[in-house]
Amino acid sequence: MRFVDPKNDVAFKKIFGDENHKEVLISFLNAVLGLQGEHEIADIQILNPYQAPRLEFLKYTLLDIQATDKRGVTFIVEMQVEEIEGYKKRFQYYAAKAYAGQIERGEDYPKLNQVIFIGILNFMAFESKAYLSRHFILNLETKEQDLRDIEFYFIELPKFKKSETELATLLDKWIYFIKHAPNLQIIPENTNTAGLQSAYAIAERFRWSRQEMEVYDYWSMKLQDERGAIAVATRRAEQLGETRGEARGEARGLETGRKEGDKAGRIAAARAMLADGMEAAMVAKYTGLNVADVTELPTTPEQ
Repeated sequence: MRFVDPKNDVAFKKIFGDENHKEVLISFLNAVLGLQGEHEIADIQILNPYQAPRLEFLKYTLLDIQATDKRGVTFIVEMQVEEIEGYKKRFQYYAAKAYAGQIERGEDYPKLNQVIFIGILNFMAFESKAYLSRHFILNLETKEQDLRDIEFYFIELPKFKKSETELATLLDKWIYFIKHAPNLQIIPENTNTAGLQSAYAIAERFRWSRQEMEVYDYWSMKLQDERGAIAVATRRAEQLGETRGEARGEARGLETGRKEGDKAGRIAAARAMLADGMEAAMVAKYTGLNVADVTELPTTPEQ
């Protein structure tokens, strides 16, 4: 038995964004938010459900999952594999945009409902030792959460060190699945919740169509190419910085060269991605450039 990697954007969207298997996302949300009993989420509407993509028409965004429950609460779940410049601001922008987008200009503010952002990060971002951190707006004097409408939850996969025998909570089992699924041969024991069982079933490779596997593999290769482009840009930047530093005899030459070379490499990678038909938002995600800057880039190389 072999499983796809849930950290792949296509796999992530198929596993958690399937309208026919909403129990997967519901179980995950309840585990992350620590909801039990009468407080559990019973049903959701997935706002951007998964649709099998085609390589020649990758025109929709694969970045996140968005859903609402019966109370009108909006949930945004995003997988962030690579650390890029400004990612924390982008998360806050997404949450704020989803919050403000609930009403039109002139409508009543009381119609605004809570937005909860859940980020799954394949790198370390915060000083906390826990793999799950919660970020609220608090009154510094009273420590009360007077402003409750926007909350952030972040899961840092490198901080999750538990083995299969140490999985104690449903959340532990979910994070183990996300982090280790592609290396597993069988479903771990005590995976006895419907949502998690469905997730493993959806992740089984033999259940994927040839078309879906082609897109899955394409996205995996693109990620490797983008990592390679960044590595090359970094190496060239270091070489450029060293050359300029020696020529000028200035200590700041290396740092200047690194920044200039890194930006040039990211721009070159962005042009190639755009030429392959990748969306500007996805290009910005993997290169660290601003979406506005990406949309202005020509897709043909400079002469």
